[in-house]
Amino acid sequence: MGTDLAKLVAMSRVKNPQEKKKLSLALERRNTYGENAKASRKNIPRNKQRQHQEERRVVHELLSKLTGVVREDEASSTQIAARSKVAISRWRGFKKRSDTPLEVVLTKKRSKREVS
Repeated sequence: MGTDLAKLVAMSRVKNPQEKKKLSLALERRNTYGENAKASRKNIPRNKQRQHQEERRVVHELLSKLTGVVREDEASSTQIAARSKVAISRWRGFKKRSDTPLEVVLTKKRSKREVS
């Protein structure tokens, strides 16, 4: 029974406080995007939504030009154009930025303090 409980409880293998601090600074991250940290919760989904709307709009513009009976070569060229425009739109579109490691944030703060 005692060995089973020991397996369930995860203990830190790092016992040295300085080493723990070093690991903590490397693993923890901070939002340095320049806006309120809580705003990202709403802005990331909003930006993804805008990107998807842009893709749908681009495809709709190309497909709306096709009317009546469409020849196969016209349909395939329109399909290729739509795919390429969507690929360009995605390439230029919204990309999430990862947060900055805490160690980098603190060193920048220290350097700003030393300058002023």
